[in-house]
Amino acid sequence: MSKRVEPAPSMTDQVYAVLHEAITSGEYPAGYRLRIRDLAAEVGTSVMPVREAIRRLEEAGFAERVPHKGSVVKGQHLAELLHIYDTRQILEVAAARRGAERIGEADVARMREEFELMRRAITEGAVVPYLDHDEALLTILYEAAGNPVLLNTIRTLWQHCRAYKIVGARASLDARDDDALWRYQEQLLKAAHAHDAEAAAAINNESLANATDRIKAQLVSR
Repeated sequence: MSKRVEPAPSMTDQVYAVLHEAITSGEYPAGYRLRIRDLAAEVGTSVMPVREAIRRLEEAGFAERVPHKGSVVKGQHLAELLHIYDTRQILEVAAARRGAERIGEADVARMREEFELMRRAITEGAVVPYLDHDEALLTILYEAAGNPVLLNTIRTLWQHCRAYKIVGARASLDARDDDALWRYQEQLLKAAHAHDAEAAAAINNESLANATDRIKAQLVSR
């Protein structure tokens, strides 16, 4: 039987991946102007794949057109925050409940490893690695729910709110209030280990409500 060979990513795909990573990591902050020629020189390509990559970023909601400026990294809007986190709360509470019911011991151990890496990132003040390990921990639990559509939808929402999450995590670290960055994950780990579905759902509900309030406070104060 012949194997199907996946096509190599196009230049546009590669440029999109680079720009997407720069935005979601916070390297390109909200309002950052996506100048086509500057970016082409930065990534070492012609302007055409950069122009197409920016168009895709706009379609995906990571960039927006601003009069007299062109395309910029999409800003942080309170209304959007509330809509995204409201949707996350609905989906992630359900994913945590179902995941806790079905998760195996090996996956609980993987969650524990990600938790320890997450705590190390907090100690080092490394916001992006912290978020990466936090999402990895949650992914393990949500995968156990056995619904890939649910998981992919949640991951898409994570991408759209990564800038908000960076704001909230940095604010907590600056205020030396890092307890809010790990206590819910610790409780969630215990609930998963005990297969306590209702506890997992309640923890996620409280965690996302807390995150919404923290990030909302930061945006309002700006």
